[in-house]
Amino acid sequence: MMHPSDLVTKHFTRLRADQKSALTRLGIVTLRDLLYHFPARYEAAGPTGTVAAVTPGTEVTLYGTIRKPETKKAWKSKRPMAEAWLEDASGRIKLMWFSQPYMAKMVADGMVVKATGRIAGTDKKMYLANPEIDKTPAAPEDVHDTLFKKTEGTPAIIEDALYAIYPESRGISSLWLLHAQKKLFEAHVHEAIEDPIPADILERYNLPTLATALVWVHAPLKKNDSEAARKRFAFEEVFAIQLAMQRERAQTLEEKALQVHVDRKSLSAFIDSFPFPPTGAQQRSIESIIQNFEQTHPMRRLLEGDVGSGKTAVAAATAYMVATSQPPGRNSGTLQVAYMCPTEILAKQHFSTFVSYFKDHPIPIGLMTGSECRKFPSKIRGEESAKVSRAQFAKWVANGEIPIVIGTHALIYKSLEFQNLAYAIIDEQHRFGKMHRQKLTRKGDTSPHLLSMTATPIPRTLALTVYGDLDVSLLDEMPVGRKPIITEILGPEKREEAYKRVREEMAKGRQAYVICPRINEPDPTKELAVQAKSVKAEAERLKEHVFQDATIDILHSKMTPAAKEDVMKRFSSGEVDILVATSVVEVGVNVPNATVILIEGSERFGLAQLHQLRGRVIRSNHQAYCFALPESYGPATKDRLKALTTAKDGFELAEYDLALRGAGELVGGRQWGISDIAMEAIKNMRLVEAARTEAGRLIKEDPELSKYPLLKAIVIRSDERLHME
Repeated sequence: MMHPSDLVTKHFTRLRADQKSALTRLGIVTLRDLLYHFPARYEAAGPTGTVAAVTPGTEVTLYGTIRKPETKKAWKSKRPMAEAWLEDASGRIKLMWFSQPYMAKMVADGMVVKATGRIAGTDKKMYLANPEIDKTPAAPEDVHDTLFKKTEGTPAIIEDALYAIYPESRGISSLWLLHAQKKLFEAHVHEAIEDPIPADILERYNLPTLATALVWVHAPLKKNDSEAARKRFAFEEVFAIQLAMQRERAQTLEEKALQVHVDRKSLSAFIDSFPFPPTGAQQRSIESIIQNFEQTHPMRRLLEGDVGSGKTAVAAATAYMVATSQPPGRNSGTLQVAYMCPTEILAKQHFSTFVSYFKDHPIPIGLMTGSECRKFPSKIRGEESAKVSRAQFAKWVANGEIPIVIGTHALIYKSLEFQNLAYAIIDEQHRFGKMHRQKLTRKGDTSPHLLSMTATPIPRTLALTVYGDLDVSLLDEMPVGRKPIITEILGPEKREEAYKRVREEMAKGRQAYVICPRINEPDPTKELAVQAKSVKAEAERLKEHVFQDATIDILHSKMTPAAKEDVMKRFSSGEVDILVATSVVEVGVNVPNATVILIEGSERFGLAQLHQLRGRVIRSNHQAYCFALPESYGPATKDRLKALTTAKDGFELAEYDLALRGAGELVGGRQWGISDIAMEAIKNMRLVEAARTEAGRLIKEDPELSKYPLLKAIVIRSDERLHME
């Protein structure tokens, strides 16, 4: 008797050590895991025939065993060629590959293959010309009906048979997985897994039951079957995420927040002191946040905006409201703000931006990073900040003397106790988990208002799925005077145009970025090493042959934080003219004097990522330029990259990426903790909306999901995945 929770090794007893480790790598431990290891794609076996039934001039697919592969010379032309015999139960036929002698080495005697090609020659002397060979075929008897119905004798021709091709790992082939699934279905293991989705919901959206979906995903009789099955699994995952979000939202409404008293007159004066007038989108976002601040439960809001759209100004204006508001029932002291950044470079950058905004207002601001603590204003020189000890800094935060604290995520929530923390701003964190929030919430006390900010353009369906518990504000306008970036896609022959522009900009005292897809040169001995440009080699080449007079430095993810910091300091201060880097510069680094970016191997990046990279040079009112330099410049690359020059913003590009290349291409599709199957479904707005509606209805009816224990277990799992960081 097989049970879904049984270990694979219990029923597959002849596994070799390499096969066991391959299964572990694929995440297959139990029989349930095996059933949930879905095919990557399906192949139509096409009209498959037997050797005895073929006729000249027809396209056929034959399954059989290779015999006697060898290289020869063609009889007339003396060109080298490969030959072999293909044998099945009905007879044998010669396979011939003209001018492809290497094919004799690609196949081996005794290998079972699928051969597809055209039958040539005469009735008496037929051969299969230049056939394509698939070395991990499913033989016709493995395909389809035979998985679930015992048929008497295999028919000579199976029309439109589809068979599954699985993600493999060295030691476990797709064919092994196909046979393993067959064994599970014969033992009805798929019927022993209870369906977590309530039957009425399945019926309402015409979704197959779990048992049916498992059959359809592994052995679809037609393409529609596999699509219906995938839709069902996607719905299940998005539904679980939505339930987790709606539960969280319901819990947030139960939590208490410190109410922020908003003095609109003083806020207007503060905003008027900015070096630029606010955009309509900034004003709308600030207004939404004010409305949240006036509620008794904590705000949970996502602020999305392209690079340079002014998120920091919204953060400063809303932080000002909190830092000038007194705690309820008190005549002195103020509420506090924690502003968390992913890196030290960014924390320092935001600190200096805040200092410039707050310099005419008597509000202390603190900076806490791994290397130092600083406080503004300094007692000695009011317009500057002073370095202070960590202990003193922590003391001032604990007694409320520093209302605004800026630092890295880890430091703030691990090492500080706030007196009246009313507002947490999180920059570039894809999901700020519940556990982080609880760390920031004094035990048994109030919860801070939360603003999560991101420049990662997230399509609406994904935002609704992953941020279902947050309200979303969009900054979809650029500040006045900001010139749109000029983007050009240049094939290899036009590279010099990009270099010319870099020289012109450097002559004006400006700086440039060159982005490469790799850190080190690929190993030339590895035949398939991708010839993507590497940071180190490209920096040397540019120095020697292109920009001999420029100061060039490099930045990549393998450098220590201190080394990265040092390079960025030198680039920010203008000591370095050209920074050659990997996409590590994509997050928030601000060097207003850099106006050109060259992106090598640009076809390797998603559109939204390219958009974020070019955002590095739209930091000032100087005209900025982006040159995308793809290595392979075929029509598909041209079409895709063209969107960079036509889309009006990052959101449009993210939607385009989603439609074109699938959600895995969105910036860090994986980091949201969502499987590829659900990411694909996120293209489907109706499915996401349906999952959202059903989740809302269920949580309203049964907030603890006590009537749905199976669903509850899935929700807990999905919540953990989403809050991994």
